[in-house]
Order: sequence, then structure tokens, then C-alpha cells
Amino acid sequence: MVRLYVPATLANLGSGFDALGVALDLYLEVEASLAAQDSFFYEGEGNVPPRPDNLIHEGYRAAWALLGEPAPPIAIRALNPIPLARGMGSSSAALVAGAALADHFSGGELGKEGVFRVTAHLEGHPDNVAPAIYGGFVAALAQPPLALPLPYPRGLTFVLGIPPYEVPTPLARAALPSAVSHADAVFNLARAALWPAALFSGRLEALREAARDRLHQPYRAHLMPGLEAALERVYQAGALAAFVGGAGPTLAALTTYSAIEAIQEALLEYVGKQGRIMVVDPGEGYRKEG
Repeated sequence: MVRLYVPATLANLGSGFDALGVALDLYLEVEASLAAQDSFFYEGEGNVPPRPDNLIHEGYRAAWALLGEPAPPIAIRALNPIPLARGMGSSSAALVAGAALADHFSGGELGKEGVFRVTAHLEGHPDNVAPAIYGGFVAALAQPPLALPLPYPRGLTFVLGIPPYEVPTPLARAALPSAVSHADAVFNLARAALWPAALFSGRLEALREAARDRLHQPYRAHLMPGLEAALERVYQAGALAAFVGGAGPTLAALTTYSAIEAIQEALLEYVGKQGRIMVVDPGEGYRKEG
């Protein structure tokens, strides 16, 4: 038996649409062993049917297909603390877990680069799977497959405002325009470039500008009531950067520990009575035991 821990992730970081992401210290736990037939047992967030047509098995089979071999049957048990369809990379964590299981049971034939290739292809964009594999902040391309870890300053954490409703990724993608202006493209390119510059130089005051976006958040705001006002409130409370995690609706605020309480207060209206607020540090890439 092998046990895997795969982190939740936040994609886009505002300006870095489909290119930038960060791992969180919140992990999908998966136990697996080869078996006579495929099986699946799930505990945790949401309701996932106990059938072998889940995303972990999908990643597992796709990885074996990349190796040109049939996937041996596998019994999987998943314990998932990552909220589903909230923009925290739950689907990417599942796909990475499956591909990493294939890597393990193939004797390491894929390696992390192979796990990245297959899962970036499955997702269609690499900004969630790359940090789930490599940890921390990551800049990534799906084609050609390339992922470069970025430094992250110690002493920072994320305060996450998680509303009670889902924003499915296909719905969020459908809200995007088919074309954007040259001015908006340049606006985002400049700010996406600020992320690695600020992280490498330690100029954390630049992160607020780095997180500004004109390519996706404004077009999806109607799916997340109160988003714009919540962004202003968390900045007033002391956030260094604030952005929608992935397709949303989670609103993430990167901050020093001293501002956590004020930012939690600033997020209360956005998440409502049925939502929740989490404080989560940046995380490591997936790891295995056994």
C-alpha cells in the first residue's frame, strides 16, 4: 500500500490567468494498493459516489496510457478536506494523485515531470496541477510543458473566504469573452510579470498591483455576489494581495500574520452565515509514504 498527500491550490493569482498558482498546506490524502478490480471509497468534502469513474482513477489511467501500458486495477481510499468547486484545486489534486499513483506502481517511470505532463494535458491549463506537484508558488505552461517554482517569503499566510455556493469551472469559463482588448492584455502581462519579480526581490508591496486583473475576474464577478466590495475591504484590512482562487468563488488574501484577524472580519459579509473562513499557509508539493 502507498499513501499520498496532494495539496490544495490557488490558481491565477489575479493577473496570471492559466499561468500562475500556489500550493496550500491542506492535503488530499489517498491510500491505494493493487487489487483484483478497481474500487473507490471516499470521505470528506461534498459527495463523491463510490465508483471507479472518479478523477483519481482518471488521472491514474491517463498516466498509464502515457506509458503505453494498460492500467492495473487499483483499490483507492480518499480522504479529502479540500472544498469542492470552490476554486481551491480539488479536481487537480485528484488528477495529480492518480497520476502519482501510476508513477509509484510503474516503478517511477514517469517522475514528477511526467506527472505534470499528463495532468496539465487533462486539465487543459497548468496553474493548479503545477503547484500541486512542485509546491509553493509556480509559473507554468501546458504547451510546451514547463513549470518553474518561485520563491516565497516566510512569514506569510493566506486567509480564504469560502462562500457556501459552488462556481463550476465550465460556468466560469463560459463567462469569459472570446477576445480582449490589446490594452487589457498588456495590463495583465505587466502585472503577471510583477509576481516573480516581487517574490524574488522581497518587494512585497508590489504584490497588490501584481494581483490586479482585467482578463477574468471582472467577467466572473456576477457569479460571486459582493466580490468587488470584499476585495476593497480585505485590502483596507491589510492584505498584501487579494484575488479569486481559480474559477472562484473563494477569495484569497495573502497577508502577514499580524493582519489575519482584521482580514477575517473583512471577509464575513462575503462568505455569509453559511460560508467559512480558513487560514492556510503555502504548502509543499505532493509527497508519498510507503
